[in-house]
Amino acid sequence: MQHHLTAPDTDNRLRHLIGGQWVDGDGPVTATTNPSDETVVAEYHQADTHLLDAAVAAALSARREWDDRGIIARGLVLRRAAEILADRAEAVATLMTREQGKTLPESRAEVGATVETLYYHAAQARNADGATFPSSHPDEVIRTVRRPLGVVAAITPWNFPLQIPAWKLAPALLWGNTVVWKPASDTVAVAAAFAEVLAAAGVPAGVVNMILGPGPIGAELVAREEISGVTFTGSVPVGRSIQAAAVPRGAKVQMELGGHNAAIVLPDVDPSEAAAVLIAGAMGSTGQKCTATRRIIAVGDAYDDLVPELVARVEELVVGDGLASGSQVGPLVSPRAAKEVTAAIEQALSEGAELLARASLPTSGAAFVAPTLLAGTTALTISREEVFGPVTTILRAHDLDEAIDIANATPFGLTAAVFTCDERAARRCIRDLDAGLIKVNAPNTGSELHAPFGGLKDSSFPAPREQNAATSAEFFTWSKIAYARTGTPRSEA
Repeated sequence: MQHHLTAPDTDNRLRHLIGGQWVDGDGPVTATTNPSDETVVAEYHQADTHLLDAAVAAALSARREWDDRGIIARGLVLRRAAEILADRAEAVATLMTREQGKTLPESRAEVGATVETLYYHAAQARNADGATFPSSHPDEVIRTVRRPLGVVAAITPWNFPLQIPAWKLAPALLWGNTVVWKPASDTVAVAAAFAEVLAAAGVPAGVVNMILGPGPIGAELVAREEISGVTFTGSVPVGRSIQAAAVPRGAKVQMELGGHNAAIVLPDVDPSEAAAVLIAGAMGSTGQKCTATRRIIAVGDAYDDLVPELVARVEELVVGDGLASGSQVGPLVSPRAAKEVTAAIEQALSEGAELLARASLPTSGAAFVAPTLLAGTTALTISREEVFGPVTTILRAHDLDEAIDIANATPFGLTAAVFTCDERAARRCIRDLDAGLIKVNAPNTGSELHAPFGGLKDSSFPAPREQNAATSAEFFTWSKIAYARTGTPRSEA
């Protein structure tokens, strides 16, 4: 399988990666902009059905030879991708901040985590795989054998435009699948940079195909009969539409769909230490994390002790251009996103929420929203519906029972946290909180790549989790069971 690659950005315009070639789309020209100053970062022609057909055909054509390479050879390609991305780390991090808005230290951390993700999955190539079982026949062995799904559709979000694609593409490729990838429209330049890394690492033509365009092209992709699996991170409505399109035909589906994450604070913890962790979990990455702390539930006396500590930390946050030295909170991904968050805050105030604190804003920039701390009740819309920005609400609970009830009173179940020195209370929260990821004395955000990641209720889908090697293998492969009996040699008579 020859790898032929042409320049992805000739004439300063991004192109789609189809069958190893960087090609123009036929759709309208679309631009991504720097949310700090609205300067253009990248332009591209949107993909159309013709390009989607070509991408799926290329992935189908490349399947057999990629599978035939064997898992160790595929792992070496992923390892090389990790090395190349590490060499390009500063350039990719700067591009990420320019296009997505997060601060440069946050972008650097994401690039570093992506490098580690590639190394991690590359290393799985040399691990033992499959299981053996005893047989009632003494000359027979029963074992399981993994086989790739086939062509996988990956639809990824803009909030972690490098790391989440790596979560999905690295294990998909390791296990012998080919991929058609539609990254988020707001971060296509970062996506193209990652696709270049994979191509430079030796991923063959047709194994990874990238199409750039809006949501409807993604809907077309997941509806294709040739797609054997869909891995998606995004909103609940889009996730449910993917479920309706893919599950009836028997395709595997893996989805992470957002959260409304609660952190319970008991009176026995240091309020200053808890506040520092809570505000980092709520405002980091400008609150644009599915795992961000949306609600702080203070139990009993913890409420009055915690509020002034939270207020002080919100008011001292430095908001600014993500490339500026000292910025702690960057802009939202777009002015459109900023308007949605601002409207949600204004709605909460109109419903009776109390404004406790706001950080200062830069003098200009339509995508900036001041980090905001509200006080309220479960009756507020913002206490139930996800708002993807730098805002969190503190609520009061009389005891731990009520706190758990409040925490669970949303359709979501991604992450939860509890701050306490009482081991029994911590065990109770681990047991009773409706969340796929529970932290004790740690922020809602963040997870280890070798541990499974996923939620409950509307935050996820009943499928194998992401990240962890075993759960990734479970999603990206079919398992066969082989009964192998010793044959009888042919007689030489």
